[in-house]
Amino acid sequence: MRQTSTPSPDDRFEALWLRWGPRVMAYALRHTDPDVAQDVVSEVFLVAWRRLDSVPAEPLPWLLVVARNVISNQHRSRDRQGRVADELQRLRTVAEPAPAAEVLAGEREAMLQILAAMTAPEREALLLTAWDGLSPRQAAAVAGCSVPAFHTRLFRARSRLRQGRETLEPRPSPSLGGIE
Repeated sequence: MRQTSTPSPDDRFEALWLRWGPRVMAYALRHTDPDVAQDVVSEVFLVAWRRLDSVPAEPLPWLLVVARNVISNQHRSRDRQGRVADELQRLRTVAEPAPAAEVLAGEREAMLQILAAMTAPEREALLLTAWDGLSPRQAAAVAGCSVPAFHTRLFRARSRLRQGRETLEPRPSPSLGGIE
C-alpha cells in the first residue's frame, strides 16, 4: 500500500497562489487601479497564508471575499485620510493670518497640528467659543448637545490645547482670544 503524504503548508500555499492568484488579480483590477490591485492581491494571500487552515476546499469564493474586504478597508482608509486632509486644509484656510499678523509660521503650523489632533467635537467646542464668540449655552445648542456635555468637550479641548502649547518653545505670542 502506498501512503499519500499531506502537502506541506508551503506547498499548499504555493498551489493556492499558482492556481488562484491570477483570478484574484483579475477581481482586484475590476475594482481598483493596477497599483492598488497588486497591494490587494498581496494582502489577500497574506491573509490566506496566516489562515491557511481556514481556507476551504473551494478557495476562490473565500479569496474573493477577502479581496472585497481588503478593497473596502482601503477605500475606508483613503476616505479617512481624505477627510483629515480636507479638515487640515479647511483649518489652514480659516486660520490664514492677516497680512500684518506677527504670528510666526512655525507656531501657526504647530497650533494647526494641535487643533487637528483634537477630536472633531473638541475642536468644534473650542472654535465655537474662541473664534465664533459664543457662550457655552449657545455653542451647546449649535453643537447639538447638552450644556454639561459641551462643557466637558470644551474642558478637554482646552486641556489638549494647553498640553500642545507647553511643547512649543516659550515665546511671547498674541492672545488667542480667550482660549486659555
